[in-house]
Amino acid sequence: MEGGIPRAAAEELDAADPLAEFRERFVIADPELIYLDGNSLGRLPAATPDRLREVVEESWGGGLVRSWQGWIDWGGRLGDRLAEHVLGARAGEIVVSDSTSVNLYKLAGAALDAAPGRGTVLMDAEDFPTNRYVVQGLAEQRGLRLCRLASDLDGGLDLDLLRSALDRDVALVVLSLVSYRSGALLDMARVNELARTVGARVLWDLSHAAGAVPVDLAGTGAELAVGCTYKYLNGGPGSPAYLYVRRELQAELRQPVWGWFGQREQFQMGPDYDPVPGIERFLVSTPPLLSLAAIDPALTLVEQAGVARIRAKGLLLGRLADDLTNVWLTPLGFRSASPRPPEQRGSHLSLHHPDAWQICQTLAAEAKVVCDYRVPDRLRIGPSPLYTRFTEVWDAMARLREVAARRTYLSRPAGLARVT
Repeated sequence: MEGGIPRAAAEELDAADPLAEFRERFVIADPELIYLDGNSLGRLPAATPDRLREVVEESWGGGLVRSWQGWIDWGGRLGDRLAEHVLGARAGEIVVSDSTSVNLYKLAGAALDAAPGRGTVLMDAEDFPTNRYVVQGLAEQRGLRLCRLASDLDGGLDLDLLRSALDRDVALVVLSLVSYRSGALLDMARVNELARTVGARVLWDLSHAAGAVPVDLAGTGAELAVGCTYKYLNGGPGSPAYLYVRRELQAELRQPVWGWFGQREQFQMGPDYDPVPGIERFLVSTPPLLSLAAIDPALTLVEQAGVARIRAKGLLLGRLADDLTNVWLTPLGFRSASPRPPEQRGSHLSLHHPDAWQICQTLAAEAKVVCDYRVPDRLRIGPSPLYTRFTEVWDAMARLREVAARRTYLSRPAGLARVT
C-alpha cells in the first residue's frame, strides 16, 4: 500500500486487461525500462523486421523493378485500411504519402486556392509548431490575414472563442484534434458544424489521435485531415503520413505540388499535368517503399485490437495516472497540466513542474523511465494501450515521486538538448 493506492490494484487491472496479449507482439528489448513516450514514437512491432526483410530480400532483391506491379498502389491500400479501422472514413478517401507537414501544406494550399474572395485563416496559437509555420507561410505568400486564436496551455482551445472568430471571410481553420502538449481533445463534430455555418473549411491534424481515440471523419462531416503513423500506429521513425479528403470535395481541389504519381495515365508520361479524379491526385512522387512496408504489420495490430478497446484501456491508464498524481506528486510541486477527467483528452497527459526538463533527464538516466518534455515546463507521460501495463504506470509514478523527493535532478543541465 502506497498513500492509499495499492500496487495490487494495478496488478488486478493487468490481470483483467483484454489487450494484455498485444504487449508480447512488440519488441521489449529491456524489460526493466518503462516506456511512456508512445505519443512521440511507438514501440517496434515484433512482426516488422520480418516484413521488412521479406520486402528487401524477396520483393527488391528477387523481384527487382517487377515488384512495382504490387507496390504501386500501397499508399491507397493502406489508406483504405486506415479509413475502415482507425479514422471512420470511406474507401478512396485516405492515402498514405509524404510527411504530415508536406500533406498539411498540400491540403491547406488546395483549400485556400478553392476559396477566392476569402481572406482569413484561423489557427490555434498553441498548435504544433510545424502546423503554425506552414499556415503562416501560406498566409504570407497569399496576402491573407492570419488569426492566431489564444489557447489555454492546459485546457486547449475554447470553442466559444473559435465561434466568435468565424465569419464569412474565413477560408480555412487549421486545428489538431488532440493537443500535442496537454492532450486536450476537441469536439470534431462541433467544430465542423461551426465552420459550416460560415462556409469555412477545417483541416484537422490527427497525429496524436489516430490509434488512440475513436475518430469519425465521415460521421462528423470532416472534409480535410492529415496525420502521422509513427505514434500510436507504431509505423516507425519517420514513417509516411496520410491525408484525407472527403470524396465529394476531391475533384474540386488541386493541390499545389504537381507530381507524376497524381497524374492521369501516369506511365504515358504526358506533356501537361492532368490529375486523376480520386484521392491519388494528392500524391506527388515515388513513395519510400520500405517505410510503407513497416506500416503494414503495425496497422494489423491496431485493427485486431480495435480502437474502441484501445480507447477504453487508455482511459483507465489515464485515470490511474491522474489518481497517482493527486496523491503522490501534487505535494511535491507538480500540477496536472491536462484536462480532467481523461475523457477530455487523448492518451497522454502533461504535468507542470518548474524543473520538468531536469526531472525528465533524471528519470531516463537514473530511474529507467522514458517520457519526454515540452516547453515551457511540461513533463509528458504517454502510455500506449497496446503495450503499456497498468503496473508500469504505477511503477513509473512511484519512481517519479522518488526522483522529485530526492531532488537529485538539480544536478542535471537546465539548458535544453537538441531533442527533448
